[in-house]
Amino acid sequence: MPPSQAIVEAVAAREGVDATEIEPPEYEPLYSVVNPEALDSLFRTSHALNDRGALVALEYEGYDVVVHGDGHVDVREQDDEDASFVDRVVE
Repeated sequence: MPPSQAIVEAVAAREGVDATEIEPPEYEPLYSVVNPEALDSLFRTSHALNDRGALVALEYEGYDVVVHGDGHVDVREQDDEDASFVDRVVE
């Protein structure tokens, strides 16, 4: 599954809705925070090169999202700490 779709599905699961419901006006489109085609292309290339160290971190719909080189997607609710999960991951 492409990372862009995995993000939408993971957020939908956290929200308790179907992935098809992650759309405007209730939800911002994913492309408002990342270019989905570029993201998918990056991980297609990274996967083909066996680059497991690839990592993309972003914030989407109140969640910290991390896409790992192996295609795994972590989605966590943002908290009130000074440094977000995304900031801690990339440090």
